[in-house]
Amino acid sequence: VQLQAYGGGLAQAGGSLRLSCAASGSTLDSYIIAWFRQAPGKERERVSCISSSDGSPYYADSVKGRFTISRDNAKNTVLLQMNSLKSEDTAVYFCAKEVVISRTPAYDYWGQGTLVTVSS
Repeated sequence: VQLQAYGGGLAQAGGSLRLSCAASGSTLDSYIIAWFRQAPGKERERVSCISSSDGSPYYADSVKGRFTISRDNAKNTVLLQMNSLKSEDTAVYFCAKEVVISRTPAYDYWGQGTLVTVSS
């Protein structure tokens, strides 16, 4: 499966952006898909993921209440709607496909990353 993340750009604080993770080679609704971000000088952070079974979401505390993850199965895409953006949301955002190895989540396919810049 190949993943492509897109939709990043420049937004003002308080604004919104919507990221998309599009897949080719397989259907995304069979997989747990996660969104990560990495800001300069910081560790990569998992911000959200969506289950394959019932679509239930997970959000990091840093984005809870502001970001919404969803699936568009018709377009074989996972979306990340980001509202009330803050300057600390500035980062490169990646989507990834999750696998579970010995009950531990791991990520075997990654999109190329899309840059989100939030100006204050």
